[in-house]
Amino acid sequence: MSTGQDETTAGSVADTAKQKKVAPALLRYRVLAYATGVWLLVLTAEVVAKYIFKVDNLPTWIAVVHGWVYFVYLLVTLDLAVKVRWPAGRTVGTLLAGTIPFLSFYVEHQRTKQVRRDFEL
Repeated sequence: MSTGQDETTAGSVADTAKQKKVAPALLRYRVLAYATGVWLLVLTAEVVAKYIFKVDNLPTWIAVVHGWVYFVYLLVTLDLAVKVRWPAGRTVGTLLAGTIPFLSFYVEHQRTKQVRRDFEL
């Protein structure tokens, strides 16, 4: 027979192990959410300059950089979503946040609050 204290100790060890997996995943997600948001704003500025203000000779690599940063954002977001067991809708919404200017900053803040609350980080 196990006592309540043994179950509590086993639960706290499991919680600590889970926290050790979630904390680095959350940090990676936060860094990539900000990087994706910044590069999306740079890309938006480039598109506005090119098509609205008719500026020539803009760098052509901005879209490529944003694309790769967004790809890595997708990977680290999926990693976090699996570790914290987000439902599919929340995961897809978070993945799409990197496609709308400024949204990745807001969603990152909301998801970070939620994960820190749920995992006591």
